[in-house]
Amino acid sequence: MDTKPKPNLIVMLTYDDVTVPNALEVFQACADLPVQHWGFKNVGLPVEEMTALVNRMKAAGKTTYLEVVTYDEASCLEAAKVAVDCKFDVLMGTLYYDSVHRFLKGHGITYSPFVGRVSGSPSILEGTNQEIIDDANAMIEKGITAFDILAYRHVADGEKLAYDFCKAVKAKVCIAGSIASYQRIDTMFTIRPWAFTMGSALFDHKFVPNAGVRENLAAVVQYMQDHT
Repeated sequence: MDTKPKPNLIVMLTYDDVTVPNALEVFQACADLPVQHWGFKNVGLPVEEMTALVNRMKAAGKTTYLEVVTYDEASCLEAAKVAVDCKFDVLMGTLYYDSVHRFLKGHGITYSPFVGRVSGSPSILEGTNQEIIDDANAMIEKGITAFDILAYRHVADGEKLAYDFCKAVKAKVCIAGSIASYQRIDTMFTIRPWAFTMGSALFDHKFVPNAGVRENLAAVVQYMQDHT
């Protein structure tokens, strides 16, 4: 029997990889729900509004995440500076760079980079399961303690990759994206990552048709609480 705890839900206030313009309004409508982890992308809002949103999240006692889909070192480092300026708790995404790791570590922000060969827009993930696991273990040796894995963007079998990766890698693993059904939530409970993200599915009303984001999120939270 798997003794790992239930996975956490990280709510992303994003749609099609862009932060929604009314992210603050959506957060305020949902802030009382029992969801600890909240985040959004580094595109879609000006920095001033990003900072205000992070401040509101922190005032509500939430843990904050900036997810960045960027590949070159200069852009990744720039995103890390935004994470510091806005006072996020965690930077998710970017390809791994020592410079980004050093910068974030110096400012007390957790770095949860992508793992494997990530490229393109929308992103694709390449590499064998073992290559991706080896990539993560090499980063663990450098002090990385968390990973953002685009399992469902894998060119082969994303669910098998997610299962193998979570079983082999001793770190906090977040399955990023494409959890848009109760069946996929069930899969997360089977795989047992530390967390998974959910964004567009809530705005597309995948769980409670013809209802708002709050109703959809509340349904997901209740389903996860009831899951055994």
